[in-house]
Amino acid sequence: MKKYALVSVSDKTGIVDFTRELNLLDYQIIATGNTFKILSENKINCIEIKDFTGFPEIFSGRVKTLHPKIFGGILMRRQNMQDQKEAEQNNISPIDIVCVNLYPFPQVVNKTGITFEEKIENIDIGGPSLIRASAKNFEFISVLTNPSQYSGFISELKAGNVSKETRKKLAYEAFSYTSFYDTLIANYLEKEFALQKTAIRLNYKSSFDLRYGENPHQKAYLFGDFDNYFDILHGKELSYNNLVDLAASVDLVHDIKENACVIIKHTNPCGAATGKNALDAFERALSCDPVSAYGGIVAFNNEVDETAAAKLNEIFLEIVVAPSYSAKAIELLKTKKNRRVVLIKQYVESDQFQVKSIVGGLLVQEKDNSSLDNAEIKLVTNKKYSDSEFEDLKFAWIVCKHTKSNAIVFVKDKKAISVGAGQMSRVDSTKIAAAKAKQFGHDLKNSVAASDAYFPFADGLLEIISNGITAVVQPGGSIRDDEVIAAANEKNISMIFTGIRNFKH
Repeated sequence: MKKYALVSVSDKTGIVDFTRELNLLDYQIIATGNTFKILSENKINCIEIKDFTGFPEIFSGRVKTLHPKIFGGILMRRQNMQDQKEAEQNNISPIDIVCVNLYPFPQVVNKTGITFEEKIENIDIGGPSLIRASAKNFEFISVLTNPSQYSGFISELKAGNVSKETRKKLAYEAFSYTSFYDTLIANYLEKEFALQKTAIRLNYKSSFDLRYGENPHQKAYLFGDFDNYFDILHGKELSYNNLVDLAASVDLVHDIKENACVIIKHTNPCGAATGKNALDAFERALSCDPVSAYGGIVAFNNEVDETAAAKLNEIFLEIVVAPSYSAKAIELLKTKKNRRVVLIKQYVESDQFQVKSIVGGLLVQEKDNSSLDNAEIKLVTNKKYSDSEFEDLKFAWIVCKHTKSNAIVFVKDKKAISVGAGQMSRVDSTKIAAAKAKQFGHDLKNSVAASDAYFPFADGLLEIISNGITAVVQPGGSIRDDEVIAAANEKNISMIFTGIRNFKH
């Protein structure tokens, strides 16, 4: 009895060598259109699917594998007498190996310059059906969906028979593949058709195991397409905490449109500043809290050059991340064996959802894309801010947005000079920020301040004002706003309301 293998692949990597090995093991290859063409050109003994089924490919190739002779050969139960009888009656031969990968919808779904119609044409129909049918019948069928599987499979086939354990693993990988593919389609159409979200479909591929989680006794893993966004140029592997801080640093520095540097420690900024160049921005950011910066993550939104790299090498840093580096900068940064040097390849889409697991489910929210450009800024005091104060207020608001609540940020000359983060009381956050400013020699007089939420009482604002600030930005919205505004007027400072709260938990 002839042994059949069905081959229909969009990704042709390794397919010629794979099918040549199958030929040597006496398998008759059934192939579809372009796959058949490539195999024939490479002298692989194969039969085109239309000649095997006796039915032509139709509708420009939209229908070619959906035929009883194909699906019958895949789904028939070899040890079932009734199936065998029906197969003989209908001239159906068993197909033992199915090698299929799908149209490149994952590669085109997010590409610009491709029409909706083109994306729809890249949705595979017959391929997922073949894969699922083969995986369902894993007792008898080996289904391959990735070129990385070819070599090991051929080695096992040459050694005798492919084990049931291998077929199980291949079936699992096949269903995972079609699940991932369908998730991309459903998510794309949900967004394209502007449909209400009624389900969340998460289907991320495993990237790599982490050494441990937040603490050594916790296992941790990275899933997703991390490599699409970052390239690790140097250093030891990234930890769970490194990845959390890396994401926080890139989010913040990307929000600052001017040339900037930020330093993150435990997801909070301990430094942030604009500068004339990378070196200037880093030095200004570092001055905020040089003690906390030790072992931190430093992120830039512009190229790191040789002079900046030399300065970075003066202290211990876990990660340096930037969208580009000069050749000399890379050379210098690589002299520190353990420090990671990471390249930003692209920034995360602004419409991406954020997901957090809780007992009994998932919390899902839109990313906080708020900015003062789309806020309804309202001056609520008698005293108006100056142009330079307004620029500092905008910068303070950005840094505050990326600081854990309750958050208070002091800024002068587009440089964070102190940060109070994560306290249960806004007054305590202010006191901590003021103490840190004093510790590192910063004069808070004539600086501005930002608060991530409104002041429920005037005491929080008065605590800030006591340090000599001249302007405050806050959301407003307290039932005691009038009291808070009155306190600001009494102390002759300017204050603006944004109407946007920026809690970060």
